[in-house]
Amino acid sequence: MRVVIAEDLVLLREGIASLLTDSGHEVVAGVGDGDALLDALAEHRPDLAIVDVRMPPTQTDEGVRAAVEARRRQPNAAILILSQYVEERYASDLLSSGARGVGYLLKDRVADVQEFVAAAARVAAGGTVIDPEVVAQLIGRGPERPLDALTPREREVLSLMAQGHSNQAIVERMEISHSAVEKHVRKVFTKLGLPETDQHHRRVLAVLTYLGV
Repeated sequence: MRVVIAEDLVLLREGIASLLTDSGHEVVAGVGDGDALLDALAEHRPDLAIVDVRMPPTQTDEGVRAAVEARRRQPNAAILILSQYVEERYASDLLSSGARGVGYLLKDRVADVQEFVAAAARVAAGGTVIDPEVVAQLIGRGPERPLDALTPREREVLSLMAQGHSNQAIVERMEISHSAVEKHVRKVFTKLGLPETDQHHRRVLAVLTYLGV
């Protein structure tokens, strides 16, 4: 996996680069602002860009705006956003630019090296990974939503899907059978009115419905 890292804090940028390199991945560029990110993506065409939400000059939303612009220029670009705090709008902004190959994690997750690297790989492979804290804040948002038809168990399965977990990972986390997970997933698709398309596409549509995008 070839990675570009956009993070203005040099120590954190180098730390993430070291984690990825130690795990066998290649960091092709490390940059500190949104314009440099766009230039690096155009030059290197990496498998993944890891981007801090807040970067110079205003330290507000330069990172995510650059990420959205990157997706506009390269619709297949895989983007993993890192944020210090839960900021729901940024998750929605990025997801609305296209659901494949996007992720939003809190920086605290970097401390769990194995899980962080696995999440990065899932996004690079076209998956969707949303931080559990973001998912928790988005649950139940809005008075009348398709999600209201889901049972608590089905909502739990969809929550884990939104975090990027496969059916097998959901089996292990919920400690239920594979057939039970498949049953819950089918019911989620049916209750959300998702069309009969390929499994991956339906999972992405379910996650977008869950996040209210």
